[in-house]
Amino acid sequence: MGNLTLTLACGDYDRTRALHDETVKPDGIDLTYLRLPVEETFFRMMRHQEFEVAEMSFSSYVVSLQRDPAPFIALPVFPSRMFRHGGIYINTRSGIERPEDLRGKVVGVPEYQLSANVWIRGMLADRYDVPVDSVLYRTGGQEQAGRIEKARIELPDNIRVVPIEATQTLSQMLAEGEIDALYSPRIPRPFADRDPRVARLFPDVVQAEKDYFAATGIFPIMHVVALRRDVYEANRWVAQSLTKAFVRAKAEVFDRLYDSSALRFMLPWLNQYLEEARDLLGDDYWSYGLEPNREVLDTFLRYHHEQGLSKVRLTPEELFAPESVESFLI
Repeated sequence: MGNLTLTLACGDYDRTRALHDETVKPDGIDLTYLRLPVEETFFRMMRHQEFEVAEMSFSSYVVSLQRDPAPFIALPVFPSRMFRHGGIYINTRSGIERPEDLRGKVVGVPEYQLSANVWIRGMLADRYDVPVDSVLYRTGGQEQAGRIEKARIELPDNIRVVPIEATQTLSQMLAEGEIDALYSPRIPRPFADRDPRVARLFPDVVQAEKDYFAATGIFPIMHVVALRRDVYEANRWVAQSLTKAFVRAKAEVFDRLYDSSALRFMLPWLNQYLEEARDLLGDDYWSYGLEPNREVLDTFLRYHHEQGLSKVRLTPEELFAPESVESFLI
């Protein structure tokens, strides 16, 4: 009997490159790796379940668990992690100088359910007293008109979300002052073009994020890897096989990243940046697995529930295929 053939849709990352070039092969699986932009992967998986395995928005995955039956089950593998203080942009004439000034403002979000925005809203509520319901949210395309929520959400009445017009974009509205701020994982075009009308809320993003980690110990998780549930139920062994392969792929690139003979990426102080990150965040700062990430996962699930995206506050144990969170010992 031959290997099981699966298609994985995932971004182009150093930590997954070994799966794409087949340096690392999952046990018993012939894997076709499609390198796609995250928005395309998320949309196609959530709307049409096109792939057997896919990178998925952590938030959208938790939303999907409320469906009966739930269409996906995740692995404790996190292709994307990122601090998100740098994802808050303001119109420089909006009167916003401190995080607390966001209260009562109009804030654009490409989608309310985006994982980055769950972290941003939670961080602002916890640390700066900006409750989730203290602003009006406007949703829609950031750079292209017509974007909608990839999965249907139902929010409580106190959270106000109003789509923008079908011909508008959030980036242009931010520059022109039609919205006061923007929460987004992507850099808006006016900021990239150095438009003086748009700035980051936190001028020294790196220091703000270092301070956040020092206070909380949280390195936010953005994405998980999800299996279509029908594939998992028919072949439950694939959860462990894929998890092992993702772990091996990450370990391989991490060993090669810290190499001073020739820079692997076009960052002049790459090795020094890596040393600084390990000093601050710990040696295994990009950890996979349930237990090393329990506090991060639990904090996200609290935010998700508080922000009206999940009716019941889930626990970290409810997120992952049980075969992927434990292994044999010798």
